[in-house]
Amino acid sequence: MMRKLNLTKQVFMGIMAFSVLTFSCSENEAVDNLEQEVDASEIVMSAEIDVASETMDDIAIDAYEAQEASENVSGRTTGSESYTLPGCVTVTVVAELNSREITVDFGTEGCEVRGNILKGKIILSYERNPDAQQISISKSLEDFYFNDLNILGSKTILRQRSNDSGNPQFTKTVDITVIWPDGSEASRNGIKVREWIEGHGSGVWSDNVFEVTGNWTSNFKNGNVHTYEVVIPLRREVVCKFFVQGSIDVERTNFAGVFDYGDGNCDNQATFTFDDGTVRDVILN
Repeated sequence: MMRKLNLTKQVFMGIMAFSVLTFSCSENEAVDNLEQEVDASEIVMSAEIDVASETMDDIAIDAYEAQEASENVSGRTTGSESYTLPGCVTVTVVAELNSREITVDFGTEGCEVRGNILKGKIILSYERNPDAQQISISKSLEDFYFNDLNILGSKTILRQRSNDSGNPQFTKTVDITVIWPDGSEASRNGIKVREWIEGHGSGVWSDNVFEVTGNWTSNFKNGNVHTYEVVIPLRREVVCKFFVQGSIDVERTNFAGVFDYGDGNCDNQATFTFDDGTVRDVILN
């Protein structure tokens, strides 16, 4: 069975009302269908968190790499001209001995960055050691908004110079809360591993490609809890808003399935396959 799903919060509420008004099937079937709609809306919310989280990680990695590239042997900075962020973003670096604090400030009015409107600050801090195989980076947010989503929390990023495949790798411990304009809320905790598979060292941000793996849990305000595990690595091309490939196993009480981002095309198309075989097209926002 194939269904199309394009759930904003308003559309979802309309679906719920329509389901009640057109209750023509058996009671059990109607309850099952409504629960699938609820679960599906949460899947869309989780995908929205993915978009925000990955874009924020793009910016954080960009800021860190640009700062490290801009430093000369004396540890002094040569300026922020190597950043690939627009002029509405202010980047401030505080350097003390071997410590660095990078503040990426998007202002309070809204700054368009790679197709999204951002407000507030992303703050990175770390102990600088150019010879270290691994660097721990603390990332925090201050009054931060991604489009209409208010995002709270922090991450710890372990930057590995070269993994077993010879690629830079970022292992992120995630602890964030996302609040939607209508009051909906979800928190996310877990681990994401981002391997830099293309574009590193080219000096051109647009050619960068990452593969993301990991597992995490989303806790929704209504008490629902989802667990996620990447079963096929998620391909992140920074020129595309969404993952272009890969799949995630999703589990919840009385509910499970696989969310799939497709075959490599840069588009807003995905699918979710419930364990009972029901397949839904998902239009990402």
